Amino acid sequence: MRFLKILGLATSIGLASQSAVFAQAAGTWNNKQCAVVLTYDDAIDVDLDNAIPALDSLKLRGTFYLIGSSPVVGKRLNEWRQAAKRGHELGNHALMHPCDGSLPGRSFVTPDNDLSKYTVSRAVSEVRTMNTLLTAIDGKTARTFAYPCGDLQIGGVKFYDQLQNDFVAARGVTSGLQTAAQVDLTNIDSYMINGQSGDYLIDLVKKAQQSRTVLVFLFHGVGGGHSLNVDLKAHRQLLRYLKANEKDIWVAPMVEVAEKIKVSQPVESSKKPRG
Repeated sequence: MRFLKILGLATSIGLASQSAVFAQAAGTWNNKQCAVVLTYDDAIDVDLDNAIPALDSLKLRGTFYLIGSSPVVGKRLNEWRQAAKRGHELGNHALMHPCDGSLPGRSFVTPDNDLSKYTVSRAVSEVRTMNTLLTAIDGKTARTFAYPCGDLQIGGVKFYDQLQNDFVAARGVTSGLQTAAQVDLTNIDSYMINGQSGDYLIDLVKKAQQSRTVLVFLFHGVGGGHSLNVDLKAHRQLLRYLKANEKDIWVAPMVEVAEKIKVSQPVESSKKPRG
């Protein structure tokens, strides 16, 4: 009998603890089960031709990480400005999108844009110049950064350490679902999408709902335009699921979700940045 009482007490404590975790998560995610962030990299035509119209049709908002040197930025400047006015975030993907050419599989990296040949000061300067360009487009100062190719370091030094006061957060490329307490705002996890089905994308969202976590999608091409691509049908399936379940899912740009996470985390976090 005593054992049953102890077991019952332990069960009650466990359920109470779980309820507390879920309640905290709901508060962080705008009183919903989870947060979903739709991010699109590289400032390519299909962002404006396919992705943004699809989002706008369902009144959903995403984050578009622009590269300053992309011709699509200059040629379609007003379209980017209008997208920002409709609530989409224009994020910083650096001025030249430098990647570490010394790593395996990086034959596509040109000498001029080889991060391994950069100084930290050059990388920081180019990212800040890109921020100036973005502010000229959208008039905003709060935004997030996305590491080109997911590269964090130059000669063993994390260049973003000098940029933390310039951004709300930075998005990385490591796959994972995390609670607000687990998120490293200097390197937020994301799922890179390339050819997966709509069912796969929706299943990720369902997992985020069940675990009360944040899910960040990382898209490049949407219906073409890039070697890393998601089919238009699959992308549409995902958006429709998000819209149909918006009472349970908070869909917002990276900057808004990161700001919520920052407020929810302790000022002095014991969590060490990754990378």
